[in-house]
Amino acid sequence: MTDLIPITALGSQSAQQVSFGALTISEEPELGIASFTLRAGHDAPIVCGMTLPEVGKLTQKGGDFAFWSAPNQWMIIGAGQGTGDFAAKIKAKAPDATVSDQTDGFASFSIRGDQEKLEQMMTKLVNLPPDAYAVGCATRTGMEHMTVFLVREDESSLLVLGPRSFAGSIWHALGTAARRLT
Repeated sequence: MTDLIPITALGSQSAQQVSFGALTISEEPELGIASFTLRAGHDAPIVCGMTLPEVGKLTQKGGDFAFWSAPNQWMIIGAGQGTGDFAAKIKAKAPDATVSDQTDGFASFSIRGDQEKLEQMMTKLVNLPPDAYAVGCATRTGMEHMTVFLVREDESSLLVLGPRSFAGSIWHALGTAARRLT
């Protein structure tokens, strides 16, 4: 059998990172991603020590977080869980839910740095007011004709999640917008 070498969404063996002035954009392949759906008649459990959030909100515990993605459905993100079966770990904690692994289906990019520059950059990319992706919020939106999730963990960082097949286009859009601010 051929030796398989894992690659990131951008096609490299290591995560890509680039800085433009006060902003740094990084590929985040170490994040485990699982979709979590409640079955009819079941109450929302505590997942990874987190209460599942309301629409547009984010809950966090340590490096893990959850955000609403559709009625009775959430995305659960696990820091350092990008390899292995993250969904199986979630399913073991919530056997009455439907859980599917999304780790390889999505590409994750963090934007870190100056809050003002970060928000200026995003106004060029998405047609949303900054409150829609304020700290503690998560939302789905269009960016350069692609659907992405914007997840705001803290003032100086924003996580962009999009389909892995669009990884190169998302990377290009983020880099182009950040470069134009310098």
